[in-house]
Amino acid sequence: MDISELLNSSIGQSIVQNVAGKLGMNPNEASSAVKTAIPTILAGMTRNAQSKEGAESLNRAIESKHDGSLLEDLSGMLQGHTQELQKDGDGILGHIFGNKRSVVEQNISQKTGVSNDKIGPLLSTLAPIVMAYLGKEKKQSNAGAGDLNSLLSGLIGGSQNSKSGGGIMNMITGVLDKDGDGDVMDDLVNMFGKKR
Repeated sequence: MDISELLNSSIGQSIVQNVAGKLGMNPNEASSAVKTAIPTILAGMTRNAQSKEGAESLNRAIESKHDGSLLEDLSGMLQGHTQELQKDGDGILGHIFGNKRSVVEQNISQKTGVSNDKIGPLLSTLAPIVMAYLGKEKKQSNAGAGDLNSLLSGLIGGSQNSKSGGGIMNMITGVLDKDGDGDVMDDLVNMFGKKR
């Protein structure tokens, strides 16, 4: 299952409804922001997983905390424990984007028209959900650290250079493809620099 299926599923709808309510967005704003933010988080994870250390670090995080169980009571979590979720999310985003997080937030804000002050909490809320989803997929496919890159590429919708990724890849490309060449990975490398 790739991420577009998740976004269009009942889980995806639940995320959008809860985010809209919590952050004071209308449903269209929330939907647009969620559908742009989740692939952006995945793209950042994909960038990190390209190095051996990055893949191992991501694998450890998944195995220690993000096994997918969060998805079993996601609406309960979103309604009751968003501060806990966001605190976890801030840590995840720190690993993924480092000091470029504000740049990513501005890009998503510009792309979706949702104000910047709502994008930060949105990303914090979504990051643990994305990690849980990745953890669930990892468990189902019995993937190790070395398989995370291909697993992430599959979730995003195939190869980064593929033009067949459709809507999701188009959204990521719009947010992250600064030089307009259709390949977001070079822009991620420039945005996040070499692995710290």
